[in-house]
Amino acid sequence: MAAVPGPQTLAAFEAAKGFMPVREGLALYAAAAEAAALGLPLLEVGSYCGRSTLLLADAARAAGTVAVTVDHHRGSEEQQPGWEYHDPEVVDPEVGLMDTLPAFRRTLHAAGLEEHVIAVVGRSPQVARVWAGQVGLVFVDGGHTDEHATGDYEGWAPKVAEGGLLVIHDVFPDPADGGQAPYRIHQRALASGAFTEVSATDSLRVLRRTGPGS
Repeated sequence: MAAVPGPQTLAAFEAAKGFMPVREGLALYAAAAEAAALGLPLLEVGSYCGRSTLLLADAARAAGTVAVTVDHHRGSEEQQPGWEYHDPEVVDPEVGLMDTLPAFRRTLHAAGLEEHVIAVVGRSPQVARVWAGQVGLVFVDGGHTDEHATGDYEGWAPKVAEGGLLVIHDVFPDPADGGQAPYRIHQRALASGAFTEVSATDSLRVLRRTGPGS
């Protein structure tokens, strides 16, 4: 039977700002619970207001490890003013820029999961360059341009431990369904010989590191 989050976490997930559907969220949680058994951190690239972070934190708590989030909290391209996913409620009125960090912290606090998360505020490639250790899982859900998706993949895929999982969100093989940058890094991971796909739930892909390289 697949692992599922506790009812408090699931309720908080459904209430939080964000874009991940429940079905994909449950698949992410199952992957996180499996990877957490390695005893290594679970790492998320792109947290927005913490909706998916709750799932990683719950899995990390159960396994005695920690979830690490990497996000500059200024919003991705499609969340800027004038774009489809812009939310004026997360604009800092003093500086005029998006700032999802306060909402992110409130999300974790409401679910009682703050102590199981280390939030790194910064840009993914910069953080990856100074991250020395391995992780049990990398969840890529940051910017969806080729530049940002490629930077996330190149920075973090090499950090996934043997037997660990690389999870990529918003993978759409058909361009009519969505942007192609996550799909391209998904294909790159498979072509590398380092990863094997183990599950696909709607746009969420879970790959296991089965070899060297990335």
